[in-house]
Amino acid sequence: MPEPKRKTPELLLPASCLEVLKVAVHYGADAVYIGGNEFGLRAKAKNFSPEEMAEGISFCHERGKKVYVTVNILAHNADLEGVKLYLKELRTMEPDGLIIADPGIFSLAKTHCPEIDLHISTQANNTNYETFRFWHALGAKRVVTARELSLEEIKTLRANIPPELEIETFVHGAMCISYSGRCLLSNYFTGRDSNHGECTHPCRWNYAVMEESRPGEYLPVFENERGTFLFNSRDLNMIGHVPALLAAGIDSFKIEGRMKTALYVATVARAYRNAITDYLTSESQYRQKLPEYEKELCACTHRPYGTGFFFGKPDASSQIYTESTYEKGATYLGTAGERRDDGSFLMEQKNKFSVGETLEILKPDGRNLFAEVKRIRAEDGTEMTSAPHAKQRLLVTLDQEAEPWDVLRRREES
Repeated sequence: MPEPKRKTPELLLPASCLEVLKVAVHYGADAVYIGGNEFGLRAKAKNFSPEEMAEGISFCHERGKKVYVTVNILAHNADLEGVKLYLKELRTMEPDGLIIADPGIFSLAKTHCPEIDLHISTQANNTNYETFRFWHALGAKRVVTARELSLEEIKTLRANIPPELEIETFVHGAMCISYSGRCLLSNYFTGRDSNHGECTHPCRWNYAVMEESRPGEYLPVFENERGTFLFNSRDLNMIGHVPALLAAGIDSFKIEGRMKTALYVATVARAYRNAITDYLTSESQYRQKLPEYEKELCACTHRPYGTGFFFGKPDASSQIYTESTYEKGATYLGTAGERRDDGSFLMEQKNKFSVGETLEILKPDGRNLFAEVKRIRAEDGTEMTSAPHAKQRLLVTLDQEAEPWDVLRRREES
């Protein structure tokens, strides 16, 4: 009997702005999730104006891709009138889904956006199949699993929910120290509410332990000379476990990172896209190329990697690490734009580079082309030997071809 055809999961990427949305699609995303200027949980991200959101949705739909919009704050009374107006505006833009955590906002969305699919955010802490059934009965198309679930628990979910109810799961990116959105540290220390998108990430700060009767005496609980980072989680990385993710019945592989750069999104999208394609083509091919994908994921900015809760509750060695700084394997230089007749292309510079320097061009198919910078000009044509000013618009000529939306980077010494 022939082996049943394996279902291709959706690859869902974050986008902080219109540029990153287009990069995500260029590097293999099936769908992107984005936020407007209000009512989403990444208030510090660039986010999308109404005009940018409309353009992004049009860009994706023209290419057969989907867009989901976050409306996942936990609303207070004062938010509700604004939410209603926002939902009415979103209805005219026709995104493919709304990501919602609050039952009140869910109810409003059913009233004001009846044609748009409703997805239940991980902020709703969805940990059991009765919760999934509950949301399905109310009309949800998809539920995002809590990050605290194991693969075995997700398998049990899949076996006990309607087949048409989709499961979305985070497979890569930052982890929270608590059930998503339930941490009060940000509110307590800074007055900024994580459930309104204002989390200041105090879990990444350096802490000491002091006994109540010994004020000012810090107890010797430490991990290294830099301090004690008791709440600081490793980043999630499941690219080595694509077969297990598929076997669990996950419909959408979600990448965390609406605060991340285009380089991060391009690198992660490309690695997972090619890994998924390889596995569905040939498991041996996937296994053979896996070290290459792991190496690529280490080239973007990240914390030390782990597998989170997928294989059981993590212990201290696998979930907590010794510093809050990121590891950085490459520097983002910019994204190639419109090509000119003379072979140059327009780009907005993100970090300094110079004539004569060797850069890398990331190609969606997995190739990394090394290219020498032959010429740099300001947009008005003025010749330059280097580009030291961030966000300067430049005309750049390389000795290799960079197509629109190709990302440029410089490898950094480890």
